[in-house]
Amino acid sequence: MPKYHNILVAVDGSNEAKRAFKKAADIAGENNAKLVIAHIIDTRTFATIEQYDRTIVSRAEKYGQELLDQYKGEANQAGVEEVTTVIDFGSPKVKIPKDIAKRYETDLIITGATGLNAVERMLIGSVSEAIARQAKCDVMIVRS
Repeated sequence: MPKYHNILVAVDGSNEAKRAFKKAADIAGENNAKLVIAHIIDTRTFATIEQYDRTIVSRAEKYGQELLDQYKGEANQAGVEEVTTVIDFGSPKVKIPKDIAKRYETDLIITGATGLNAVERMLIGSVSEAIARQAKCDVMIVRS
């Protein structure tokens, strides 16, 4: 297996993402690699709801930050020394493989096979599939 230096893991609060995180922390520890934990708030899903509830995006951001803080603590406890967290807005299908992976010079992206958004997956394809197609580095899709 190649030696990885910069690992990016995408998390969304799902069980699949938790498995992906654990795999990423293990691989980062084994490779003495930097770990970037990213949570993308897909604002497209809030467009209609936000007309009625203006706090929805701020609540999603708060949840995302709490999730990232928890995972960062777990990564540190697992022996990963360099951990960065990223919270961003937009489409995870674009942000993860094109923006965040490039910004952090990622050589491995790890993601769960499915996430929280079953409706989008049925209609326009999964986030993990889009990441695998667009990424310029290795991609590991973790299944349950």
